[in-house]
Amino acid sequence: MDEELGQRGKETTCELCSLELDRVSEVESLTERDIGLLRQPRRRVNVSIPVRMDDGTVEHFPSFRIQYNGSRGPTKGGIRYHPGVDEDEVDELAFLMTLKCAVAGLPFGGAKGGVQVDPEELSEGELERLSRAYVDEYHDVIGPQKDIPAPDVNTNAKVMGWMMDEYESVAGERAPGVITGKPPEIGGSEGREYATSLGGAVVLDEFVEYEGMGEELDVAIQGMGNVGSYLAEFLDERGYNVVAVSDSSGGVYDGDGIDVPAMVDEYRESGDLDGFGDAVTNDELLTLDVDVLVPAAIEDQITDENVDEVRADAVLEMANGPTTPSADERLSERGVPVVPDILANAGGVTVSYFEWVQNEANEYWLETKVNEKLAEQMRGAFRGIRSVKQNGDLTWRSAAYVHGVNTVLDAEAHRGNVSR
Repeated sequence: MDEELGQRGKETTCELCSLELDRVSEVESLTERDIGLLRQPRRRVNVSIPVRMDDGTVEHFPSFRIQYNGSRGPTKGGIRYHPGVDEDEVDELAFLMTLKCAVAGLPFGGAKGGVQVDPEELSEGELERLSRAYVDEYHDVIGPQKDIPAPDVNTNAKVMGWMMDEYESVAGERAPGVITGKPPEIGGSEGREYATSLGGAVVLDEFVEYEGMGEELDVAIQGMGNVGSYLAEFLDERGYNVVAVSDSSGGVYDGDGIDVPAMVDEYRESGDLDGFGDAVTNDELLTLDVDVLVPAAIEDQITDENVDEVRADAVLEMANGPTTPSADERLSERGVPVVPDILANAGGVTVSYFEWVQNEANEYWLETKVNEKLAEQMRGAFRGIRSVKQNGDLTWRSAAYVHGVNTVLDAEAHRGNVSR
């Protein structure tokens, strides 16, 4: 069922959106109309998706697509498959995508999608049928100039390939720009697989230089998925001392520095971290005495319960929402800078934008060109937020949110929806 604001009367407000907008209002002169326009999404679409299972039965999976704000261009955001995903979570993620695209300087709005499912319980055939059914249900609200999905939690390039193929079948025409994060063989961009990590490494370089933190900094990375493993490699190549890494089952610590190339090779082959340092739990990793702590796994890892034990000199948020708002305030009070997710992990959506540009122009770039353009875009994004921070004596997060909100509202003003 399409539950579009103003048509069906649904007026649930995103809690995180309200909280962050209130914070921005403390340092910016936002009107009630400004806040009201961004307090809830433009469109929510909810569908119970029927899927034929291998045993012949039909199961229904709750699903969502939320398009938060499209003032800057087509909305953009991933689709996650997870048994715990719900509309509130997707609301918040779509809001954050709106600000992330604005902070990164991309001509996109923000959106997000989700399906309540544990993909590990599905066969590959069931997973494909679910993915194609998602597109069948939502094809009228997505499109290269409307809303452009991408991979997120538990979805990948293979799933995006199925989705693009289904959309083209329904539309009756080629439309590679409808989905990003596809395999390169069918229109995906070179460099997309590690773009989030490379973007984070570029941002960290800029941050470290600005803060005057020095060289050979000790880094702990929570999360050894795609983002964490590539980030470990990029930071090791740049001269950072990666002393700890972990996955969902625990991690390792070596104060002299982990042999990152060997560790990553072994982990990708066997999923095993044993032998690369002393065993540590995820909770212990978060409290190590390091220069930079990188939560690169899931949300809500630094909380009221453990924030006072965090001993890192700085935090780089590579996961979405790894620090709760109250924990973030306490880190700020202690003088621990946090580079927020909407800047730190914006490399992924940036190269998704590059993929879309290549699809629309039918002109494809070499990996070196993609990486060079990504580094240039991320440096520009960092410097834009740095300027706001310096002018307003703000935290990095506050500066990022102020910059993102103002960028979106400027676009709304040019459309005549608000006065600025």
